[in-house]
Amino acid sequence: MVFKRRDRRPFLRIIGEFFYPRGGWGRAARYVQHRLHRLPGSAETIGRGIWAGVFTTFTPFYTMHFVVAALLSRILGGNLLAALLATFFGNPLTYLPIGVVSLKTGHFILGTEFEEGDKGTLAGKFANAGADLWHNFWAMFNDDVADWHGLRIFFDEVFYPYMIGGIIPGIITATVMCYLSVPVIRAYQKRRSAKFAKRIAKARAVAEEQAANVQQDN
Repeated sequence: MVFKRRDRRPFLRIIGEFFYPRGGWGRAARYVQHRLHRLPGSAETIGRGIWAGVFTTFTPFYTMHFVVAALLSRILGGNLLAALLATFFGNPLTYLPIGVVSLKTGHFILGTEFEEGDKGTLAGKFANAGADLWHNFWAMFNDDVADWHGLRIFFDEVFYPYMIGGIIPGIITATVMCYLSVPVIRAYQKRRSAKFAKRIAKARAVAEEQAANVQQDN
């Protein structure tokens, strides 16, 4: 294949670059910013896409962020590529504060608490939910009885509060990012259009000069 990597990256390197990409997160952020500036469409359309992507990072649908961002972007009439790029607002450096804020806000709104102790830590609740999923999957093919206890605790104390609690901080953060991005993108597009128009005018002047020289020679 033409675009296939010649050197296959080891699995551990792929995992390492997920948490710390080559060149660092600063370089990755500059790349995403550069790509957002050069996207086709109006600044407002790109801004709505950015809003959809950033808001998505405050939802608990971790393996489906691209899908959620694409759907939100479609509903809002935003730029699809901008929405997908903006999901990189969520990364290993930001997911922890996003998760903490969303969980605390969700439990505050619902009037509930995240119970530790006998019911385990956050990592334990994730592990128990995963174990239930694995057990219940195989229970369909043998005589084991499905057990939903760990999944029920995970839904009540983690997933649902996270989903509810992420709405308000998600809206605020997405709106701020959109508000800051639109004028910057609009200014970049105007500057780029001016440079393009200048090149066209220069090329036209050269062509007219060449045509005039040809007429004089004839």
